[in-house]
Amino acid sequence: MIKSVLPLVRLLFKWLFLILAVSGLVGSLSAAFLYALNEVTLFREAHLWIILLLPFAGIFIVWWYQRYGGNAQKGNNLLLEEYYYPTAQGVPWKMAPMVIFTTLITHLFGGSAGREGTAVQYGGTVAAQFDKFVTLGKQDKRILLLCGIAAGFASLFGTPLTGAIFAMEMVQLGKIRWRGVGAILATALLSNWICILCGGLHTHYPPIGEVPALSFSVFAYLLLAGILFGLASILFRYTGDVCSIGFKKIKQPLLRPFVGGILVVLAVWLLQTTKHIGLGIPTIMDAFQQSLPPTDFLIKIGLTALTLSAGFKGGEVTPLFFIGATLGNALAPFIPLPLALLAATGFVSVFAGCTKTPIACTVMAMELFGWQYGIFFLTTCLMSYIISGKKGIYSAQRIKNFKFF
Repeated sequence: MIKSVLPLVRLLFKWLFLILAVSGLVGSLSAAFLYALNEVTLFREAHLWIILLLPFAGIFIVWWYQRYGGNAQKGNNLLLEEYYYPTAQGVPWKMAPMVIFTTLITHLFGGSAGREGTAVQYGGTVAAQFDKFVTLGKQDKRILLLCGIAAGFASLFGTPLTGAIFAMEMVQLGKIRWRGVGAILATALLSNWICILCGGLHTHYPPIGEVPALSFSVFAYLLLAGILFGLASILFRYTGDVCSIGFKKIKQPLLRPFVGGILVVLAVWLLQTTKHIGLGIPTIMDAFQQSLPPTDFLIKIGLTALTLSAGFKGGEVTPLFFIGATLGNALAPFIPLPLALLAATGFVSVFAGCTKTPIACTVMAMELFGWQYGIFFLTTCLMSYIISGKKGIYSAQRIKNFKFF
């Protein structure tokens, strides 16, 4: 009897150790990263002259990754490849400190980037390192990697359920395997709790307030908005592809971030505002409460594409929040739905179209804005996902038809 139970006890304690260790490390990292990101943003806004150094910061980032990055240069795509085809080499530990440091550099000097890519990478990296100390099979390695991704996303945004779903949906939408879901969800919940205990600076968005009762006309307007958000997803992806092709024509890799940095600096000088660089959180907040220039989302698309295609580090998700929220704001005069509702649906729907994670985006919107609006978010997220096509911003991502089992 004891011999038959012993393997189960060992398995339980092994996963309990892994969940607690990954949660503690990733949650703490997220708290420190959020604090550092806030500090560099405040410093940049107080010393705007530092933006002039963006081209030189880009040269350093690209040089450092070329010299020491190795496979870490692949970023999120390396995690996806490691999930699909686990290797003996695994995910290099250096990917976590490198992406954190270079993301902070990008934001300090005025690049237009996000933070989700960074969180996913350091979360996945931390989790992958435990494979060196604990014996794991191929499937267990995959589950552990998803635990790390979920922990990074959940603790950074303060959305634990979304973090768990995003990790599973990101790697293989349409063929979600429920094995390991308990461990993934537990890691997401614990890492978020630890981040909060460590003083996590999560962003709290304005409430949506009153919304119209769901009717045929309201549903039709939501579908129209979802279509437009899906087209914005295509535009973001296409702009990034065009910029990447353009920068690859520059034969000297170190010259690419220099040129990209100069273009971003020129744009800031011409616009006479820094609202479109960095995370753009203040503008996202404004999108829920007042009318904004209808070109804000287009400018953010261009600057983010320039920044990331040139070789700077960060993520796409917060810029996608900015693009979606400001596009929703711009649609308010034409679509008779509340301003805050359009901003909120755009906030997550452009993200859904680009990352091909409509379920995670729907849950994220409900965690951030309220569960009572779920049908509104699900409608626009699914429509954006359908309109944006099968291709997303993660080139290594596998996309299949919805199929739950």
